[in-house]
Amino acid sequence: MKRLALGLAVALGLGLATSAQAQDSRAMSIVTGGTGGVYYPLGGGLANMLTKYVPNWAATAEVTGGSVDNLKLVGAERADIAFAMADASLDALRAEGKFKGNKVPLKTLAVLYPNRMHVVTVDGKNISSVADLKGKRVSTGSQGSATEVMGFRVLEAAGLNPEKDITRERLGVAESTNAMKDGKIDAYFWVGGVPTSAVTDLGATPGLTLKLVDHADLAEKMNAKWGPLYSAGEIPAGAYPGQTAVNKQVNVWNILVVHESMPDDVAYNIVKTMFEHKAEWVATHKSAAEVVMENQRSGNSPAPFHPGALRYFTEKGVKVN
Repeated sequence: MKRLALGLAVALGLGLATSAQAQDSRAMSIVTGGTGGVYYPLGGGLANMLTKYVPNWAATAEVTGGSVDNLKLVGAERADIAFAMADASLDALRAEGKFKGNKVPLKTLAVLYPNRMHVVTVDGKNISSVADLKGKRVSTGSQGSATEVMGFRVLEAAGLNPEKDITRERLGVAESTNAMKDGKIDAYFWVGGVPTSAVTDLGATPGLTLKLVDHADLAEKMNAKWGPLYSAGEIPAGAYPGQTAVNKQVNVWNILVVHESMPDDVAYNIVKTMFEHKAEWVATHKSAAEVVMENQRSGNSPAPFHPGALRYFTEKGVKVN
């Protein structure tokens, strides 16, 4: 009887251990953007790191239309982690704009890097300012992207009506580049990290000379209407093939967000993995080099930081204020 009891105890112990392991296993969905942008390679790199360094986790990066789609997926709890822009996230928190009537309960895991608005054209289109887009064929970004949200705001700040003053297309960055090559559009908006592979592709196309349109002077008007989300920035000369001059443009922060219901330990492990294996992330795309502790400030994200993220930052002596 003693042997039987001992055998049962061992079996029960093994069963409990197996059950605990099963509870620790987790399939993580990371929603990113189009394949020609920066979110997608960064999301793939993060997925690889989480799968590699967190026991029993399997993470995958998903292609999406961009920030708006990502925020809606997190709100519906159909995705775990989302790359998003601060302006679209604020709309989601306030249930405004494309989220009208549907508030998304977000928490911030980390402030990432500044997203740089590219207003892209090529020589020969007679476009030197955003105002020159009037009457032109312009892609304002794919449906469901924050490029579309910010692109509309840039146009409005320049005094243009996005619905009436341009012939509008709604293409992702890779599709926009192909349309430019084929002469189907005159310009396109893209907000992303530098370099963006699709813009590099356009700049390297024989017979075309890339031109990035200055618009940093519009940041003040954008902030007057939408709040202090935007800042003047620069894309350095030579960032893209054929780009011989500094491009003065508008920046907005990228953030990594989750649903507020995410357990604290899960959020903690995501942030810990990001920062402690950052060199691997930078190898995926150099925009990851801009993900630094100094940027982890509440003023850089409209969504409150997740308690699990705050725990990690506190351990590292970083005070988020």
